[in-house]
Amino acid sequence: MLGSGRDRALKKLRKDLRSGLYSYLVLSLLEREGELHGYAIRKRLSELSNGKLVPSEGALYDILKSLKKYKLLEDFWVEVNGRPRKYYRLTKLGREVLGELRDEIMEIIETLERLEGEK
Repeated sequence: MLGSGRDRALKKLRKDLRSGLYSYLVLSLLEREGELHGYAIRKRLSELSNGKLVPSEGALYDILKSLKKYKLLEDFWVEVNGRPRKYYRLTKLGREVLGELRDEIMEIIETLERLEGEK
């Protein structure tokens, strides 16, 4: 299997790259759209990325749990059509942290653009 080393490297690097990016995307989405439940978060990420940046259901709930642990978002239950759904929203701290992360993301984008421009 010639591609196995390549495939393993890509899988690991994509996982590393996406792990922090997904948290940023979730925080940004909640800032923009307000209160959403988990399925709606996955659906919107899929729509916005043309299906290319969508964490698995398990990964998304791990991300939401982690963001809640750091008090960047809070959850609450709402009954929808007789069925309870857990919704998420940003906290004040979540907004502050998102602002800091946004600055860092902009630096990354600018660096990538400069790097690509040097080709």
